[in-house]
Amino acid sequence: MAARWAGGHSGAVLCLGASREGLVASGAERGELALWGGGGVPAGRLQLPPADDVTAVAFSPRCPSRLYASHGAAVVVLDARALAEPVERFQVNEEEINCLAVNEADGFLAAADDSGAIKVVDLESKKACRSLRHSNICSSVAFRPQRPQSLVSCGLDMQVMLWNLQKARPLWTTNLQECETEDNPQSAGQLFNPPLAHSLSVASCGNIFGCGAQDGKVRIFRITGVKFEHELEFKGHSLGVSQVLFMPETYWLLTGGNDGKVLLWDVSGDVGKQQKSPAKSLQRRKAQAPASTKKDGKLNKAASNDHARILPKLTIEHGEKVNWLTCTEINGSRRVLVADQSSSISVYPLPES
Repeated sequence: MAARWAGGHSGAVLCLGASREGLVASGAERGELALWGGGGVPAGRLQLPPADDVTAVAFSPRCPSRLYASHGAAVVVLDARALAEPVERFQVNEEEINCLAVNEADGFLAAADDSGAIKVVDLESKKACRSLRHSNICSSVAFRPQRPQSLVSCGLDMQVMLWNLQKARPLWTTNLQECETEDNPQSAGQLFNPPLAHSLSVASCGNIFGCGAQDGKVRIFRITGVKFEHELEFKGHSLGVSQVLFMPETYWLLTGGNDGKVLLWDVSGDVGKQQKSPAKSLQRRKAQAPASTKKDGKLNKAASNDHARILPKLTIEHGEKVNWLTCTEINGSRRVLVADQSSSISVYPLPES
């Protein structure tokens, strides 16, 4: 049964973010922004004028009290210790922003918008230092951990791209529709539900990332050098996958869909075997697992191409279209926070192992 955090918003909650210290930020329709502690009581509220929706929030990795929020086509910088008027405001995008990402060094912010542009801002000068582009709406962008000048993006042009800030063009591009026809030639010409890419997330190792798409599938990619390869795919949602989120320091992936489900997947059996462990705890769990468990949990590329059924580790029947997911620790236990079309936030417990 979900706990519900209410009282922070009057309209639909559109985005969520969590700091490393456990503070949660939420953005909603008509310029509403709220901060939450672990008890589910609003720790601060702010109405940003004009009444543009707050569509993305991101905490600084280096300074957890610094909060970035997109407000229409603008970005505001706030002090989470005393939520009041923005400390700074800048605008480099021309259309509404869909996603914000800040690199680990807190030197660059990337803002993806409806025009397909990704504006990369130098946070010292607050000026755009690079403009990257998709041919349609750019829905998601993420910096890679341990690689402050490398980022990945996806959009409604069905493109997934790998970028380096030293270059204006992508290092590598994959079209999800082409992946679909290559893996299943019989599907060519029959794609009534094209894989528009909605969300992506990079694992803590920096070389594995997941992408959720409109066709209900989740695709896992492995980055090697200046390119990435289609490693694995599985379908767990009957409608579009609106959110994907790798949990910190693991290869556990949370997905949220337009079908109202939130699913937890363990993809460590395949993608983890060629990676340095993102956490000692993950290696301990794998070492302690009996041989049969490790074998049963192994996900390989051949199996995915044969449409083998990959089962989620946890299924949450949330019941409403998922707008955003985030994960945080509350009272020593991990929780997934879910934003939907309502004005409240749902909080669900997650397994510990």
